[in-house]
Amino acid sequence: MSQIPGALLVADNVRKQFGGLLAVNDLDFTIPERSIVSLIGPNGAGKTTFFNMLTGLYRPTSGMIVFDGVDITDKPPHAITKLGVGRTFQNIRLFPQMTALENVLVGMHARLKGGILGSIFGLPRVRREERDAEENARELLAFSGLRRVDDELAESLSYGDQRRLEVARALATEPKLLLLDEPTAGMNPQETVAFLDFVAKLR
Repeated sequence: MSQIPGALLVADNVRKQFGGLLAVNDLDFTIPERSIVSLIGPNGAGKTTFFNMLTGLYRPTSGMIVFDGVDITDKPPHAITKLGVGRTFQNIRLFPQMTALENVLVGMHARLKGGILGSIFGLPRVRREERDAEENARELLAFSGLRRVDDELAESLSYGDQRRLEVARALATEPKLLLLDEPTAGMNPQETVAFLDFVAKLR
């Protein structure tokens, strides 16, 4: 499959079967750079299954997925994250006993270079990196409208704020493509409007 000019992601004839169940049927899908795209369908249509293939949680039964010119069809999740694909989940997956700030710092982990030993021994370069990471995490929380709750436990936040925190953590991986799986599910109308305004800022 040749690269489509201006396309950030291309799914070519992607299929996923679970035994006799056909979850995704020969899907062709292109996401242009710097765009906001909606994937719409009823429950059971295969939307989350497709997201799981894009992020390496599932491998397609057949077909190819190319992200930013790289074939990611068979790559594991951590490799796809490093290439620049971030996501949130249909069911919130935060660390409830960690603060909002700590949750975002977890998202930055893949980008840090100091390692565990460097952190244990307090190497100057590692301390600088950790200070910079905390500053960047607080900036992401502020951008996400969560400056006021950065030191509060994730479980104590409102549902809408937990959704924003998930996005902030995903942004901490510095993604080129951000996948939001039913991000407004369970929100009231006011929360939904505010969240959609927030998503519009991401581009």
